[in-house]
Amino acid sequence: MMKKLMGLLKQEEGQGMTEYGLVLGLIAVAVVAALILLRDHIIALFNNAETTVNNGVTRMGTTPSPAP
Repeated sequence: MMKKLMGLLKQEEGQGMTEYGLVLGLIAVAVVAALILLRDHIIALFNNAETTVNNGVTRMGTTPSPAP
């Protein structure tokens, strides 16, 4: 009886899933922190892309010629 009780206390079947959950939670917190820290840069990047698309500027910085 005592061996069975000690076996239940040492059982580690669910431990792996708990560790994966903790790592996943830590990664989620790191991603949110990175997004908060880089918020202004990300907004500027998207605003720059929007301006570029709206102005019709190509990658080389010239306006494309009209189609014949």
